[in-house]
Amino acid sequence: MKKWLFRVWGRSIMFFSGWKVDQVLKDQCHRCVMIGAPHTSNWDFVFSRAAFEVMELPVRFAIKKEWTVGILGWLFNSLGAIAVDRGSKKAGLSRISLVDGMVHLFEQHKDLVILVAPEGTRKPVNKWHTGFYHVAKNAGVPIALGYMDYKNKVAGIGKVIWPTDDMESDMKKIMAYYLTITPCFPEKFLIDERYIP
Repeated sequence: MKKWLFRVWGRSIMFFSGWKVDQVLKDQCHRCVMIGAPHTSNWDFVFSRAAFEVMELPVRFAIKKEWTVGILGWLFNSLGAIAVDRGSKKAGLSRISLVDGMVHLFEQHKDLVILVAPEGTRKPVNKWHTGFYHVAKNAGVPIALGYMDYKNKVAGIGKVIWPTDDMESDMKKIMAYYLTITPCFPEKFLIDERYIP
């Protein structure tokens, strides 16, 4: 029932707002790390969530296990949250990193798409969080370049990149792709200055 409602909601949002969905690469993305960029507006989440419903792509986003319980947990879970268990807080036991926690999720799930916003904020930043790259590399999954192009009102997956042993080259390809996308607020978007193509 919930899936059906979300599908109807997603199609309605995209249709009435005049957005189109590019579904060409969706079949390559049932097990991947999905970048959500550029991220300059709260509308990015609404339109991207709707686009994924149209594509029937079960995209999840990782949050701490503690946030998936109670009323807030119900809300997060219904929006696609997946819990990352970073281990015990007991004395003498170290917690695993968020990257390792996300890699474990790929080990536990056959089909999994984890959405990551590497900018980490809607404000302009010139250094992206690169944990998504290490998750994909360590889990042996590709990186899908999800996008919301506000100029053309098209949402989709622009490229699929398999991480190699040359992170700098791979990141430059990612930055080059996002330079072609128009965000909601262009003045708030910067690519990572370490990987200028």
